[in-house]
Amino acid sequence: KGDKMIMVTLNSTLKIYMLVQLSHLHTSPNSQAPVPALPEKGGKTRHGIIPEELFQLLYPKTGVTGPYMLGAGLLTYILSKEIYIINHETFAAACMGTVIIYGVRKFGPDVAAFADKLNEEKVQKAQEVKDLAMTSLAQAIQDEKKEQWRAEGRQMLFDAKRNNVAMLLETNRRERVHMVTNEVKKRLDYQIALQTLHRRMEQEHMVNWVEKNVVTSITPQQEKTSIAKCITDLKVLAKVQQAKATA
Repeated sequence: KGDKMIMVTLNSTLKIYMLVQLSHLHTSPNSQAPVPALPEKGGKTRHGIIPEELFQLLYPKTGVTGPYMLGAGLLTYILSKEIYIINHETFAAACMGTVIIYGVRKFGPDVAAFADKLNEEKVQKAQEVKDLAMTSLAQAIQDEKKEQWRAEGRQMLFDAKRNNVAMLLETNRRERVHMVTNEVKKRLDYQIALQTLHRRMEQEHMVNWVEKNVVTSITPQQEKTSIAKCITDLKVLAKVQQAKATA
């Protein structure tokens, strides 16, 4: 009857523990969140190996002595049912456990400090590598920004070159327009000079023709009369000049 009570208590305790864990698994707000990093140090324990969470889990149902009664009942059940039989190996394991516990308590802090020192050295080396990588990456980012700035300046340089080419093309176009204008002006000036030459030659020809006709139309009598008239006019002018001189 006592064994049945222990089995019932053990089964109910395991069921409660599984239900609590399942409810925590399905109702946890971090179920969809990333898995958190493992802590560097473990949680609180009692007697070196028993987690504090087990006592906190059984405390609302069984009180303070519940976990101890569970352990004592489970040990009694295992020994009474001869699931585990005490023999020489048990004493050897107890001795080994005692030696291990003594060694852990005696040399554990020194070994832990040595391990922590090694861990700190590894972390420091990893941090140095990380800092070096971050520095190189920051320098790479600065170089990339500088290259982007240079690329933007290259675009401005290309724009300036395109503007220079456009100015050269415009200059060549204007030079050609000026050359065409000069050539057209030369041809127009030639036509004007040719027309002027024709007009001058026509005028000279007309003057020569008129003069020739006038000369040929004068008779000898008219020539003598004109000469006499000119001599008379000259004498009159001479007298007028002498009179002005004496006055």
